[in-house]
Amino acid sequence: MQQLIGAFLIACAFTVAGDRDALAAAKDYVFEATKANVKQGSNAIVAVRLLNTTSGEAVANAVIFQMRLDMSPDNMGGMTSKVTPVASDEPGVYRFKVDLTMAGRWALKLAAKVPGEPETVRGEVIVVGAE
Repeated sequence: MQQLIGAFLIACAFTVAGDRDALAAAKDYVFEATKANVKQGSNAIVAVRLLNTTSGEAVANAVIFQMRLDMSPDNMGGMTSKVTPVASDEPGVYRFKVDLTMAGRWALKLAAKVPGEPETVRGEVIVVGAE
């Protein structure tokens, strides 16, 4: 009987240890720009990586359902621009076509649903539009 209980406890420990992402929370994810500087223009591409901070791994198959691009880092939050998702061939990297109408710092604000995560993951990435 003791052997059976011991085996059960070991199996439980491996199950919990191997299922790190199921124990994650929205705060355990972060968005980061793949490049800090982006060429200013109407067809600029901003690429963003979504990382699980506990594992350090990129998160694929997230559904980004909210996107806003504005110049709030330069105290011009009313200066917004259109954001259009575009295909990415790298898992965990999400690409967006944006219109950087002027040089300066732009904030890309995102909200996403991560597979297996009940909370919405929110984040902000700052990129610099350069001539």
